Parts: sequence; structure tokens; C-alpha cells
Amino acid sequence: MNALADEGKAIMMISSELPELLGTCDRIYTVSAGLITGCVDAKQATQEGLMRLMTLVPTNTTTAV
Repeated sequence: MNALADEGKAIMMISSELPELLGTCDRIYTVSAGLITGCVDAKQATQEGLMRLMTLVPTNTTTAV
């Protein structure tokens, strides 16, 4: 993965392991009930903040993934 990222390629990683995401990703999108609930810079993110976003009940149903 690192070699691909070094080449400027985008990588989509799906995981529920928050420490892994925080240590690997530049940007983290969170999803709840099939909707994007947040996008955060991994350097600014915390496990608690991500969990809050991952457990939101979305109210806008027009942005389904």
C-alpha cells in the first residue's frame, strides 16, 4: 500500500479497526446507516470522535452511498 501511495495512487481502505485507520490513512470518511456522516483528517481525528460520527443517525437521506 505504501508503494502505491508513494506513486500518488489513491487507496480505499475499509476497516472497523480504528487504530489501524488512524495509523494508515490521511483522510477518514465515516458511514452510518449507509450514509456518509463525516470526513476528517486522520492527523486531527481521535477514536472517540470517529465513534461519534460512526454512530450518528443520519437525517439527510439524499446522500446515500
